[in-house]
Amino acid sequence: MDEHDIFDRINALVDEEHRLREGTEHTDEQRARMSKLEADLDQCWDLLRQRRAKRQYDENPDDADARPESTVESYLQ
Repeated sequence: MDEHDIFDRINALVDEEHRLREGTEHTDEQRARMSKLEADLDQCWDLLRQRRAKRQYDENPDDADARPESTVESYLQ
């Protein structure tokens, strides 16, 4: 997955999140989906940062891998 693909994925996730957040009352299913979207976004942003760091240090950005949700969710914002 290259940067273009990652940005496409981020945009799709953000669009879905915005649609879900439009209402004022949410079902448990919608809240669970929003939580999953947030975690997926964190993983995408982390992967993008990894790729950029590898490129900056003359490493192959294709060697970057998505980290588990449990790892990226513990990062400080």
